[in-house]
Amino acid sequence: MTPLRLIAYSDYLCPWCFNGAVRLDRLERELGSRLEIEWRSFLLRPHPRSRSLEEFREYTRSWLRPAQDGDGGTFRVWSTDAGPPSHSVPPHLLAKAAAELGSHAFRDIHHRLLTAYFTDNRDITDRSTLAAIWAEAGLPASELSRADEPRLLERVLAEHKAAVELGISGVPTVYVAGQTAFVVGAQPYETYRRWVEKLLAAA
Repeated sequence: MTPLRLIAYSDYLCPWCFNGAVRLDRLERELGSRLEIEWRSFLLRPHPRSRSLEEFREYTRSWLRPAQDGDGGTFRVWSTDAGPPSHSVPPHLLAKAAAELGSHAFRDIHHRLLTAYFTDNRDITDRSTLAAIWAEAGLPASELSRADEPRLLERVLAEHKAAVELGISGVPTVYVAGQTAFVVGAQPYETYRRWVEKLLAAA
């Protein structure tokens, strides 16, 4: 049976994307070969932005809202001296580099980036932090340089541009490959499940 293929646009600096990722990952694991999810880049902050650490700490109090969702990620208001993060691009480059090493490597880095930022309060736009996350995932140090290759930056920017052209303005946004009906926002797990099971039954 050909798996149902979903396209998921997400940004590593988006707290709601953390919740969406946790739920979609669970769904993909439970449905096994019947479901395949492709994660694509959406850049909420495509360009570097300067702000103070105190301003950033105050912003992270807004994470308490997605933290109230019981089946999502684990959040902590910023309590370290790291950051603030500069812009969305660096973690996407690391994820794309991992994807070239296989789907397992991508999923591991994908989860580690979200957890590092929202749970552990690490600046995932900092080069040394990204290198540490790569090493913690057990990926070959010699392959980290892939994240610096211009072609990966081009891919990240192209994915973001394609999303904007589709009319996507916020994330997470998920849709069935080949269709244009979007499911926008971090939906509850059961909502995702009912939607996907209905699509599988129709197929």
